[in-house]
Amino acid sequence: MTHLILVLDAAQRSALAVTRSLGKLDNIQIVTSDSSTFALAAASKYSQEYLQSPCPSAEPESYIQWLENICTIRQFALVIPVTEITSQLLLMHSSRLPHVRLAFADYNTVMSLADKYRLLEQAKACGVPVPEFTLFENAAGADASRWSYPCVIKPCLSKIFTPAGWIATSVKVLQSEQDWQRARTAAPYLEQYPFMLQEFIPGSGAGVFCLYNKGKATHFFAHRRLREKPPQGGVSVLSESVAIDPALKQYAQQLLDHVHWHGVAMVEFRITPDGQPYLMEVNTRFWGSLQLAIDAGVNFPALLVQHELGIAGGPAITEYRQGQRLRWLLGDLDSLYLYLKSAYPLAQKMQRVLAFFAPTAFFKTRHETNRWGDLGPGWYEIKTYVRQLLGRQ
Repeated sequence: MTHLILVLDAAQRSALAVTRSLGKLDNIQIVTSDSSTFALAAASKYSQEYLQSPCPSAEPESYIQWLENICTIRQFALVIPVTEITSQLLLMHSSRLPHVRLAFADYNTVMSLADKYRLLEQAKACGVPVPEFTLFENAAGADASRWSYPCVIKPCLSKIFTPAGWIATSVKVLQSEQDWQRARTAAPYLEQYPFMLQEFIPGSGAGVFCLYNKGKATHFFAHRRLREKPPQGGVSVLSESVAIDPALKQYAQQLLDHVHWHGVAMVEFRITPDGQPYLMEVNTRFWGSLQLAIDAGVNFPALLVQHELGIAGGPAITEYRQGQRLRWLLGDLDSLYLYLKSAYPLAQKMQRVLAFFAPTAFFKTRHETNRWGDLGPGWYEIKTYVRQLLGRQ
C-alpha cells in the first residue's frame, strides 16, 4: 500500500529534510506545498508534486479553505506542517478539516506548551526549574519603575492569531526603564496582549530534541551550535551532534510526560555559568537543524511516520553519532559577511575567514541543502540567493 503524504511549508529547510527523509521510505510518495510559485523542498527529487497554496499567515481563512478542498479531493495519509503558524492554524480548525491527519497532540496540549506562561506554570508543577516571572495582561498594568534590570519582556505567544492575520512577536532584554519605553513603542501588540516580565538568566543555550508516541518517549537527540546568523545569536549555520546532558533530558521528559505529549518537540534551556539549567521554551514542531539529527542516525521524520501510520521500521536507535556536523553554506556565508561588517578585532575576523574556507572536521561535515544524491534544492537555493542579492543592489 502506498501512502501519500503532504509536506507543507516547503520553503523551509526543515521541510526539505522531511521530504528527503520520507521520500526514501518504501511505499511513500511526497507532495509538497507552499504559497510561492515554487519552493526549496519542491526542488527535491523526492517531491512527486508541488501545490501552490494561499499564504497561511496573510490569508488564514483562504488557506484553511484551500486545504479543506485539496484534502477532500486527495487521500493524504498524513499532513505535515513544519512552521508554528501552519501547525496551530490546522489544529485550531481541526473540526473543519476531518480529512487532515496530523501527527500532533491536540490543540489544547500544544498551546499549553506554545503559550509561554502556561508552559512555565506546568514546568513548575512538575519540578522543572524556570526563571522568576510575572504575568501582565497588557502594558497598561506594567510599572517599569519597580522592575529589577536586566530583565526580559517575553510575549506569551510568539505568533498571535487575529481576525486580520498573524502578529509576530519578539523577546526583548531590557537594561533600563528607557529600554522598556522603546520596546513598548516598537511593539504595539504589548498594549493589547499578555506578556511576561522574566528574570534574565546569563549563560548559554542548550536544547533537547524529542519524539513521543502517545505519551511515551521514544527518541532523544542533542546538538550544539558552532556558528549562527547573525553571529551574535540566531539561526544555526554550523552545528554538531553531541551527547545529551542527563539533567536536561530528565527535565525535558518530566515536562513532556506531564502533558502526555505526542509527536516531536524541541525543549530549550538556558544554562548559567555555574551549570544550572532553566527552561526557556518548547517548539512543538520540527526544528531548523533537523537534517543534522537524521545524518547522525536519528531519523525523526521517518520514526514519526512509522509511529503514526503503523509502518514497520528498522531496529530501535539507542545511540547516534556524536561529532556529526551540518553546514548551511549560504547561511554561513551571510554570517561571515555580517561578522566582517561588525566591530570585532581584525585578528578575530581573519580567524573567522580561515574557519569558513578551511573548516575543521571536514569528513564529518555534510551540507544541508547541497547533496550529491539530490542536487535540485542546492541549485534552487543558489539561484534564489543570487536573484535576491542582485535585487538588493
